Amino acid sequence: MKRIIGMGNALVDIMTILEDDDTLKHFGLPKGSMQLVDKDFSNKVLSGTKELLKTQSSGGSAANTIHGLARLGLPASFIGKVGKDDLGKFFSQDLINSNIKPEMILSNSESGRAIALVSKDSERTFATFLGAAMEMNASDITEQTFQGYSVFHVEGYLVQNHELIEKALRLAKKSGLTTSLDMASYNVVESNRDFLLHIIKNYVDIVFANEEEAKAFTSKGPEESLEILAAISAIAVVKLGEHGSLVRRGDEIVKIGVFPVKAIDTTGAGDLYASGFLYGLIMNCPLCVCGEIGALLSAHVIEVLGAKIPDDKWDMILQKVKELKE
Repeated sequence: MKRIIGMGNALVDIMTILEDDDTLKHFGLPKGSMQLVDKDFSNKVLSGTKELLKTQSSGGSAANTIHGLARLGLPASFIGKVGKDDLGKFFSQDLINSNIKPEMILSNSESGRAIALVSKDSERTFATFLGAAMEMNASDITEQTFQGYSVFHVEGYLVQNHELIEKALRLAKKSGLTTSLDMASYNVVESNRDFLLHIIKNYVDIVFANEEEAKAFTSKGPEESLEILAAISAIAVVKLGEHGSLVRRGDEIVKIGVFPVKAIDTTGAGDLYASGFLYGLIMNCPLCVCGEIGALLSAHVIEVLGAKIPDDKWDMILQKVKELKE
């Protein structure tokens, strides 16, 4: 069976349920964005929300996707950098508990954390302290990193280090892997548009973007964005939230619907969509089935707080995936 390896910011997610959006205004955080913050600001947000309901889990966009793929039964590994602290140990153990091989690089700095502030309408806003995660650099990646793997998935949040993400994608392609990139966040795209264009054109086979990210990249609507992205990659996916998703490979265009559920928290929706879609591709499913498996996982993760689908849901999900594949 094909093996997949992911790379991204190794972060512990601290999910926080907001009573209203005044908290976002108080801290100057644009709703729906991902803002990189320093340790002091992160501590202020933690202190200012200490009375609110919170949960903790390992996170980071690519790690979430790899978790989903492992739960679907694929052999999976993850590359990231953590501190030698309790959060770092928590992150690595969570990978092991999910049958994911950790390829962790250790740092003397504190492990990264992402405070996810979840609004009443399920939108989430991230205040992210990267900590040790931001210390991962190009020298940590070699051709040996990709030996024995068939697919490489990387998150766009790593574009804060152009040299790292470009070297990783270049070596993955050189090693014969299929490469996949999730654009991550509209503000990340806005700040790195030219660089993203460069790496997608040269190294990326599959690109995932939500509607806002696609617009930030192309200045166009979803359909035109899909066309532009598909012209520079083998497969383009534009996710439209409650309106489903659009997928294009060459001249083949597929519109995918949604599975109706009650949304509690959209954290991880795009990451788990990527899990399902990549699983379908690896299993040689038609594009429509790849999208449907992605939509299935995305639907079930937004029913809960955080980016992990509960254990008791997976037997049902695996049965539905089997039916979709038939």
